[in-house]
Amino acid sequence: MSFEEQAKKEALRWSKSLDKRSSMIQRSSKQVQSKINEKIPDRVHGVVTDSVRSMIEIALTTSEYIRPVKVHPDWSFEERERQVRELVKKYKKTASVEGAGTGFGGFWLGVADFPLLLSIKMKFLFDAAQIYGWNVHSYEERVYLLHVFMLAFSSDKVRGEVKRKVIEWNDLEMKEKNVDWKTLQMEYRDTLDLVKLLQLVPGFGAVVGYVANGRLLEQLGETTIQSSRLRLL
Repeated sequence: MSFEEQAKKEALRWSKSLDKRSSMIQRSSKQVQSKINEKIPDRVHGVVTDSVRSMIEIALTTSEYIRPVKVHPDWSFEERERQVRELVKKYKKTASVEGAGTGFGGFWLGVADFPLLLSIKMKFLFDAAQIYGWNVHSYEERVYLLHVFMLAFSSDKVRGEVKRKVIEWNDLEMKEKNVDWKTLQMEYRDTLDLVKLLQLVPGFGAVVGYVANGRLLEQLGETTIQSSRLRLL
C-alpha cells in the first residue's frame, strides 16, 4: 500500500470516528464545565468572545497570520505531511511554554492565555495550509481554514454539519461558505477541556497550562492533517 493509500484509509477512519457520540465521561465533564462557566465572571467570557471575534476578523481581512513558509513545489504528498507533523511539534512546544508562563501568573494572566493561544493556533493553521498547497490569500480558503478550526473544537451537536462542509468544500455553493462566528465562539469556549479552567489557579495553573495547551494544539494539528487528506486524496 502506498503512502497516499494508507493516509486516505486513516483519514476515512478518522472521519467515521467523528460521527460517534462523545463518551459518558466527556458528556459528564461537559455538564460540570457548563456549571463552572456560569460562575466565571462575565469579564472572562467577554475576553473569550472578543478574542474569537477578533481572530475571525484578522483571519479573513488581514495577513496577520500569514508568514513566509518554505515550500518546494516538487515535494511529494508524503514529504508535505512530514513537514506538517514537524510543524505540529514546533507549535505544540510554543503553546505549552506559553500556557505554563501564563498559568504561573494566576487568574488574570491565565485569562490572557486565551487570545495568545488562539493566535498560536491560527498561525499554525495558516502555515500548515501553505505546506499542503492552499492559497491562504484567498478569502474562500481562509473561510475553509476557519471551518477546520471549528471542526477541531466542536461539540456533538454541530460537529456533523461542520464536517460535511469541510469534506464537501470544493462542491459547496458560495452561499454555504460562510462563518457563523457566534457558534464558533460558543463551541470553542464550551469545548475547552475542563482541566483548562484549572490553569487559572496560581502556581498549579502552570502545569495545567503546559499540558492543556499542548494537547489542544495536537488536536488542531490532527484535524488539519486528516481534513487535508480527505480534500486532497
